[in-house]
Amino acid sequence: MAFDSFREFVEQLDKAGELIRINHPVATELEITELADRQMKSQGGGKALLIEKPTVNGVISPFPVAINTMGSWKRMAMCLGAASVDDAAAELGSLMKAKPPTSMREAMKLLSTALDLRHAKPKIVKRGPCKDVIQRFEAPPTRTDPWPSAPLINEPKMERRSVEDSTQNSTSESHACPTLSDLPILKCWPLDGGRFITLPCVVTKDPDTGDRNVGMYRIQIYDDRSAGMHWQLQKVGARHGRRYYDTGTRMPVAIFIGGDPVFPFAATAPLPDGLDEFLLAGYLRKKSVELVKCETNDLEVPANADFVIEGYVDPGEPLREEGPFGDHTGYYTLPEPYPVFHITAITHRKDAVYPATIVGIPPMEDFYIGGASVKLFLPIFKMNFPEIVDIALPAEGVFHNLVFVSIKKTYPMQAYKIMHSLWGMGQMMFTKYLVVVDHTVDVHNTSEVLFHLCANTDPQRDSIFTKGPADVLDHATSEIAMGTKLGIDATKKLSGEGFKRRWPPLIRMDEDVRRRIDALLARSR
Repeated sequence: MAFDSFREFVEQLDKAGELIRINHPVATELEITELADRQMKSQGGGKALLIEKPTVNGVISPFPVAINTMGSWKRMAMCLGAASVDDAAAELGSLMKAKPPTSMREAMKLLSTALDLRHAKPKIVKRGPCKDVIQRFEAPPTRTDPWPSAPLINEPKMERRSVEDSTQNSTSESHACPTLSDLPILKCWPLDGGRFITLPCVVTKDPDTGDRNVGMYRIQIYDDRSAGMHWQLQKVGARHGRRYYDTGTRMPVAIFIGGDPVFPFAATAPLPDGLDEFLLAGYLRKKSVELVKCETNDLEVPANADFVIEGYVDPGEPLREEGPFGDHTGYYTLPEPYPVFHITAITHRKDAVYPATIVGIPPMEDFYIGGASVKLFLPIFKMNFPEIVDIALPAEGVFHNLVFVSIKKTYPMQAYKIMHSLWGMGQMMFTKYLVVVDHTVDVHNTSEVLFHLCANTDPQRDSIFTKGPADVLDHATSEIAMGTKLGIDATKKLSGEGFKRRWPPLIRMDEDVRRRIDALLARSR
């Protein structure tokens, strides 16, 4: 199902009994976090929240805040337009396995699959609801000298207009367009360095190839006109930025918030480098993503986004400290220098809803977003490594610190082959602890995995240490972005792996006895 606005998604959550409306004022400073955290820690992820009267410095914002909207398996499935996340994964898996047809029946089935893809390619439109209200900021002049490290203190000149101002059917209705300080942006945790946009989709383009990327990098608000762009060392946006730094030219950047909820999911999905996230979004929503050109640069953003923040990063400007920030690791990430994002325009829908999330000590909303990505892309992993049965990222591992993998083992040292292969795939390079178990183990049952880990391993024989890139946010590494990894082979050992003893059978009850007791209990009810 394609959602034409984030408000439409929120209304569907309400109809499904997945939403709690809070109609009294709640502060964007810490209070919304406390409300949301209690829901996220509830059984099954709790409910989504719509804060109808969020306050910014004590003043009620005209924009409601929606939070924890993807924080359960049911809501995540609704975001993907499917009955369940597993159904969405199965559909994509069948597409990946499509083969040339050998009969008319197969041809019709393949045609049906292909028709689903007719919506995948985004299309450009001239205007959309994201431009209901437009506010341009006068851009600072081009500088030949280094930029100052302190923010500009002069009041910016700005141009405010609504869509009606650019049409012949003008209206006297006024739509006040906010600055960054007016948006209901959260200060999430007590030691945070300020307010952070936590669910932004950041659009950049490779200056050499023109390939677009949509990533999710937190945005710290410095003032009405500038923010911190926290794209980490290994992210695609940072790679695009390095090319602009090489040439010394300003880098156009656009941030959009809201629209179809599948957009932030696509922005965090582990897609191969160079594959447009809007293709995945169009496939999942079964409707082309309509894109509209920004007002002050040549980037395109979804026409149905709730908010768009346009601007640039200037390579001639010194980096600025960003943070601290209460992060998904459960700890604060401390201040580090990052590029400054300068705002040239803000546009929004008249009926805009501000989507947000929070991260912190698990479980949090991001567990379901990350889990859905793993489920959705498991068929791709299996195409490369057919022995893989399932993969799980436990909530305690805060995304990629801990990964469980089950395999159908057929030859010696196969578990180590899988460890090295996964460490070489995308963001799996950040995995600190990787545990491989047999195909009979349910990797989504942490207790079961730990049982086999403890029972089936000799610590020295079945462990391997290696070195590699580390998450920039990992505070435990001795050096930033570099660390070690531990792989543990918790599978049944084969004689070819140097195991000289007999492997004992696992204790299991006879199936006939189980069936007789099932029947006995059924008669007793």
